[in-house]
Amino acid sequence: MRELHGVPVGYPHTRLGAKAAAANFAIVSGSSRFLTDTDARHRAVAVMAAKGTTGAAVRKADRAASAAVGSLRGDTSKVSAKKTVARTGVLSAHVLSFDDHGAMVRLWTTTVRGSAAGHATPKAGFQSVTVTLAWEDDGWKLKDSSTSPGLVAPIDVRQAANVPGDFSDYVPDAAEDPVLSGAVDQSGFPAPYGRNERGARAAAVSATMLYGDPRFFTDEDWRHRMLAATAASSVLRSVRADTDSTARLVVENRGVGTDGTTADGSRLVTRTAVLATRSISYSDQAASIELWTASVGGIAGGDETQRPQVAFLRMTVDLLWEDGTWKTTAVTPSEPLVPSPPAMREAHSAADFANVGGVSDAPATA
Repeated sequence: MRELHGVPVGYPHTRLGAKAAAANFAIVSGSSRFLTDTDARHRAVAVMAAKGTTGAAVRKADRAASAAVGSLRGDTSKVSAKKTVARTGVLSAHVLSFDDHGAMVRLWTTTVRGSAAGHATPKAGFQSVTVTLAWEDDGWKLKDSSTSPGLVAPIDVRQAANVPGDFSDYVPDAAEDPVLSGAVDQSGFPAPYGRNERGARAAAVSATMLYGDPRFFTDEDWRHRMLAATAASSVLRSVRADTDSTARLVVENRGVGTDGTTADGSRLVTRTAVLATRSISYSDQAASIELWTASVGGIAGGDETQRPQVAFLRMTVDLLWEDGTWKTTAVTPSEPLVPSPPAMREAHSAADFANVGGVSDAPATA
């Protein structure tokens, strides 16, 4: 994919393409540059907006930015754009309608907003974003969007909030937002990536998202095909053995069958959203990419002790160039990077998460 004024363009004319477009619109609209730079925001809206909607979209974006910018100050006296933390991760994407001319997609997102300066830790948030798209000029364009409070997953009790300075690796100049493409090959898994740093970042994002898919745990055939598509041949056998063992433990501990549900019909919910990426090292043969992620895991049902929780982790993905694309040699969790919980909002009940855990709710990959 390419970008125009910071907006990804060039999606496939498919459901996955629509999911990717909706997700990227939400990610761009929640970025520090969009929220703090009026000129950049207006240029981005001009790229995103469908014909005849630009004026209204600009006014709507300006109002949203004005309402959000205070959250980027932390406890400092004014906003420092270079120190802002404004990242959005997409946890689920459900296509409400789709045809050749348009689509409507409902996203469940998590946001982190604040400042790496001062003493107030950036705060997490959850939103439900409905994006209406039009297919124009061989691309998905934004007709309208609406945002409301989203499902709140409690932060894993084992994770304590970090101090503001810990977020300095993810201020605007230090890291990039993920770019989702929705492009897949005949296998149904991500199409080959370009032999460049951007391609390596995208491959890392997709691999991490796929490792968090519920089918990774419940569908052995899907898991093996996914690993064959994403893992380097030198590690494929060992990775397959390790992940088979991990998957067995999860389904046994959760009491989940191959259809992703428990005996009482409760649903396994697992998702991994990427909040930001940064390169640790890169050459045209190998790369190491660090991702900041939000992973949700649990059971959507009547048992509140298994209610889905969110964990904020940094993941290191090592890759090499093989067979015309980037393949992973390791996907390794590293130190958590944990925001403060959402202010004044209680976590939803376990049963409320049933609507975001199905296979059809999986976001598009990079």
